Amino acid sequence: MTTAPAPTRVRIAASCRSVTEAPAFSLAVLTVILFNAVLLGAETYHGFATDHAARLRGAEHGCLAFFTLEMLLRLGAHADRPKEFWRDGWNVFDLVVVAGAYVPFVRENATVLRLLRMVRVLRTARFLPQLRILFIAVSRSLPGTVSFLFVGAVVLYVYAMVGWVCFGSHDPAHFGSLGRALLTLFLLMTLEGLQDAIYNGLAISRLSILYYGSYVLLASFVLVNVLIGVVLNSLDEARELDEAALGATGRAPRPGKTDGATRPVTSPAEPAAGELAERIAGMRQALDTLERSLAAHPPAAHGRERMTTIA
Repeated sequence: MTTAPAPTRVRIAASCRSVTEAPAFSLAVLTVILFNAVLLGAETYHGFATDHAARLRGAEHGCLAFFTLEMLLRLGAHADRPKEFWRDGWNVFDLVVVAGAYVPFVRENATVLRLLRMVRVLRTARFLPQLRILFIAVSRSLPGTVSFLFVGAVVLYVYAMVGWVCFGSHDPAHFGSLGRALLTLFLLMTLEGLQDAIYNGLAISRLSILYYGSYVLLASFVLVNVLIGVVLNSLDEARELDEAALGATGRAPRPGKTDGATRPVTSPAEPAAGELAERIAGMRQALDTLERSLAAHPPAAHGRERMTTIA
């Protein structure tokens, strides 16, 4: 049997939620994240970082204090339902990134601390819907990408071995070993230096045009288009997942979207219910008019009037 949360925790959660769900709060957090990214970029200039070391350190401490306050507010917003905080992956990610700055080993290691500060920039995906969808799409496309990499590695290996056999003795700079052949073909996948490679191959044999032509067609066009198809499919799935998450949190879905395969979000029974209500109201009005007419002209009197008229 579950017990209701304490009234104090409910009040704290309501107060913190009113702050964290405000658009101004999200805008402020996004601004501080971008400001933190600017600070990281400024520290790469040695002269500027040396002259303004104290100010940069103070600004970093200010950003850390703001992020700490943000996490406390988010924790407070889930005071009445703490399990919901850990079910949100973004909450866990933000908490790990912010709390990492207080870990002794991380705080004392300048390189690790700088990398941790750099990871904070990824938090912008939480406040930018399109970027969030892109991150989800990348994660959803990982299985297909792994399959693509495996097929691509097989194609590279086969063509590298063929290139080593055919051109290894004549062009050792590019095909003298398996490693060099793999590097050459990997660069040719982007069509970089393709013209020079074809001319070098033609100087060895005219049949080399078949080797380079088939490789470019397979690696640069077929495989790359397959990868694009995998990413686009994952992007559509990411949009559906994001809209489902928005619906689960109670926020309205985007206009024109559906909650299923073909069923619209707005129930089709609503217009029929309104039309039925109008019909019932019209029938009641007609009955009221009929009752008033019968009350003014009783049936008996009305019958006698008709008989007199006939006579």
